Amino acid sequence: AGEQRISCFAHVYRNRERGPLHHPEFTMLEWYRADTSYEQLMTDCADILALAAETTKTKHFSYNGRSGGPFLEPERISVTEAFERYAGIDLLASIAKNGETDRDHLKAALTNAGIRTSHDDTWADLFSRVIVERIEPELGFGRATILDEYPSSEAALARKTAKDGRVSERFELYACGVELANAFGELTDSKEQRHRFEMEMVEKQRVYGETYPLDEDLLAALELMPAASGIALGFDRLVMLATGAPRIDLVMWAPVADYGR
Repeated sequence: AGEQRISCFAHVYRNRERGPLHHPEFTMLEWYRADTSYEQLMTDCADILALAAETTKTKHFSYNGRSGGPFLEPERISVTEAFERYAGIDLLASIAKNGETDRDHLKAALTNAGIRTSHDDTWADLFSRVIVERIEPELGFGRATILDEYPSSEAALARKTAKDGRVSERFELYACGVELANAFGELTDSKEQRHRFEMEMVEKQRVYGETYPLDEDLLAALELMPAASGIALGFDRLVMLATGAPRIDLVMWAPVADYGR
């Protein structure tokens, strides 16, 4: 609608897992920049980390007994590099030039790396297992980490990179092993977005035996949307790290009761 920079700071709700880093209600900071590369969002993240540390008068973020420096320039590493460094896996070898993924190739790589697999794992399941078990525990110590260039199949709303269509302009920000933010160079090509949605529905039908209607309102809006980059940051997690709190509900004014504890 002509706005160059927009933001939203609000409560959000997810009826999912509950734990030290998850809560059914939390606070999200989102912002978008029109006609700006997503590298600017990386700079924004570094500035926000430093501001949080200055506000709480802390020199180090900490979680689970490990710390990181909020004033240091974040390390930037691609997902492909992280797979090689922390799991010894050539991720792109399981992705064809047209973006199609090879489940069996990746499954064999996980087995060789000593990572458990299941007979019904999809390529995405295998990818996520490496991220969770081998990569995330290594990120954001000493300084923050920007995990960049996700496979295009794992970045459904992000535009592909100019250098390699197998990966897209998506990054996640980590500090002290905690994921803080998820960012995209936004995909604004409505035809490409429609194609990706349709491919997702094919996979959903194969795995779950059901589909749901495409978001036609979003696809229509993309026809008018300029090139843009956008990001969402979990504010409560940032407060956790800045204050050294061990659980997310300790930095909330009114956490939901957890009767299972």
